[in-house]
This record gives sequence, structure tokens and C-alpha cells, in this order.
Amino acid sequence: MRETILQKLAEIEEREQVTILHAVESGSRAWGFPSPDSDYDVRFFYMRPKAFYLRLDSPRDVIEVPIDAVLDINGWDLDKTFRLLHRGNPTLFEWSQSPVVYRTTELFQSFLPTIQAHFVAKSGLWHYLSMAKKNYRAYLLGETVRVKKYFYVLRPLLACRWILERGTPPPMAFSDLVETQLEPELRGVVEELLARKRTTPELGLAPRIDVLNEFIERTLPLLRSQVEAMPPEPPKSWDTLNSLFLSALEQPQKRLAE
Repeated sequence: MRETILQKLAEIEEREQVTILHAVESGSRAWGFPSPDSDYDVRFFYMRPKAFYLRLDSPRDVIEVPIDAVLDINGWDLDKTFRLLHRGNPTLFEWSQSPVVYRTTELFQSFLPTIQAHFVAKSGLWHYLSMAKKNYRAYLLGETVRVKKYFYVLRPLLACRWILERGTPPPMAFSDLVETQLEPELRGVVEELLARKRTTPELGLAPRIDVLNEFIERTLPLLRSQVEAMPPEPPKSWDTLNSLFLSALEQPQKRLAE
């Protein structure tokens, strides 16, 4: 599958006349809890030749490939990436630190210290809290539930705990969050559930796990109250990102790895 993905990325570069700076896996495969039939969520950052950014009829700042049963591929232009980074977009931090890297460049690697420096804790907290709340209400309140949705609630809740404790982007790996942010008495339940998910199709159903529902019910409002009590964070200057963007447009893009 890796070779297929690399070929798809090369086709995108040729068709769209772009340079892919960094391409990774996101979603359950990067988080460490894929199901047997999980698809591949490929995400990438790209840039166009300098002249494109000076046009009045600017092209779209997103490239999306039609989704099929196996592959979901899309990416962001560098200018969109830096605009979202200025706002502390949480998804950007996940893509930039995915443990599954298909391609990268020296140029993108040089961005990483700046990316880390633009993390906005409160934005990240609201993002993960909203994700947890939405998935819990939609999928985990019945007597029979979709097994995988526990992970789509537990991971963002533990990510919130990480941010509140450390003030940094949470790790992609679910196991790291479980080890550092989950009560020891719940880890066995989660590990058993993780083993089941690895052998359960994407739409697998199972009885509700009351001990996890109780944990979620008491954790959601507690986290919300903590986030609401946080003071607003002052906006960051555009100067660093403007300088980095202009510098990037002048540099050749040398690929580090495939």
C-alpha cells in the first residue's frame, strides 16, 4: 500500500504542478488503533511555484482526491497552512507529527520549530473537547454501540488532559496518552477494547461499556469548566510566518525521504 500511496502522490504533483513538502498518515492508523478494514487517510502539505501566489485568479488552496474504499487523500497549500498555523489549528499539529511519514523534505523539517511555537492551548482544548462530546452523544449512548467510537471519545479527552498538564500538542499515539493521562484502573479495560478493535470490522457493534461511559460522563463537564476558566491567549504576530513563507518560495524543495 505504501508504494500505491507514493505513486498517487507523484501523480498529484504532476497533475497539479505542485511540490509535496510532507505527506503522512492521519486517523486511526496513525493513532495506533486501526480496524482490519480501516482505510488509509493520507494528508499532505504542498506548495506551488512562486508565480501562482502572485496571480489575481488564485487556485484553490486545497487538493482533494476522490475518496474510495481504501484511500482518502487530500492536502493543504502552504499559504493555507501558515494561515491556519497562525490560529493554532489543532489538525495541523497532528499532521506535522504523525509517526507514519510517506514523504518529507528538508524545507518542511525546517518549519517544525515554528509550528511547535505556534501551538495555542485553548484552541486545541476546544477542538478535542468538541470532538469527544460530538462522538459520545452520537454513538455511545445506546445499549449497543460502535466499538471504535470509544477511541474517538477517549483519545480527545486524554489529549485535553495532556494539554492542560503540559501546554504542548498531544502525541498522536493513543498508547502514549493512555500511559500518561488515564487512570490505572481503566487501562486494562481500554487495552482489552483495543485488542477487540484490532479484530473488529469498522462497523462492529458491541454492548455499551458502563465503566467507560461513567468516566466520559464525569470527565466531559470537568474539562469544559477548566477550559472556560482559562484566560484568552494573545494573538501571535504574523511577522515570523510571513518571513518563513517568503523564504520558502525562494528555496528549491529537496526531498529527504520516500
